[in-house]
Amino acid sequence: MSVLLQQLANGVVQGALIALIALGYTMVYGIIQLINFAHGEVFMVSSYGGLATFTLLPDDLKKSPAVALPLMFVGGIVIAVIVAVIMERFAYRPLRNAPRLAPLITALGVSVFLQEAVRVWYPNAKSNLPYPKVFPEGSLTLGTINVPWTGVLLVVLSVGLSVILQTYVNKSRMGRAMRATAQDPDTAKLMGVNPDRVIVLTFVFGAVLAGVAGIMFGGYLNNINIDMGFQNGIFAFTAAVLGGVGSIRGAVIGAFIIGLIKTLAGQYMPGGTQYDYVWIFVVLILVLVFRPQGLFGEPERVRA
Repeated sequence: MSVLLQQLANGVVQGALIALIALGYTMVYGIIQLINFAHGEVFMVSSYGGLATFTLLPDDLKKSPAVALPLMFVGGIVIAVIVAVIMERFAYRPLRNAPRLAPLITALGVSVFLQEAVRVWYPNAKSNLPYPKVFPEGSLTLGTINVPWTGVLLVVLSVGLSVILQTYVNKSRMGRAMRATAQDPDTAKLMGVNPDRVIVLTFVFGAVLAGVAGIMFGGYLNNINIDMGFQNGIFAFTAAVLGGVGSIRGAVIGAFIIGLIKTLAGQYMPGGTQYDYVWIFVVLILVLVFRPQGLFGEPERVRA
């Protein structure tokens, strides 16, 4: 029982990380029906951006986590936003009215480009790089369950930012513009909504969440590598599809389901952690067979 409870806690932390990335996938798809496979690399680049920020700090600031950690968040998020905005402007916007296959292939190309760019230009990026220990040490202990404080912070940030994002989309003027653009971009444009502004802001929101996830990932695992974007991007995309692409609530719940499946399957299912991908996609396929729109998605509307 103690092992089960510990794995459940680990799954919740894993799901919190995936949720921050999955929100970027689901928001972009909800607005422009684009599966942005490069979003995982935005998450990866932000983590390296945070590490670069720490490296450039004076030695006295490096010894002060209260100063170094916020600056790492700022550095990682800024890098993620810059990459996302450039990606949208030069890679996706020219293909907005093209057949869906064109931006999909472009997204894969951007993903490979970002990964190789970090590999070539970031010092020693070909191997795992240790992450600065600027997060609180120790763990939260509840009986036999131990969760590092970085994991607790990750869950709090993930849930809190998800609630803030959902509230913003539902209550704010720009949120209404986002929902209008997602429902019918042509009519929204006639009503005075600027689609370019809405789409750029959507990419920015996704990048900010990915930036937070990138810094937290490094702090939780204490090391980063250039493959982390692809691996966690696959989990995040799967979570978005499982929950219903375009649904913020669905992406978050789908992410926690994926996190729990990953940890529990690695512990109890045949093959251990080597087959956790298999069990994740088995669950995804079963859900989509009976509910193609995902757990919380809506059936696709066909416009006349």
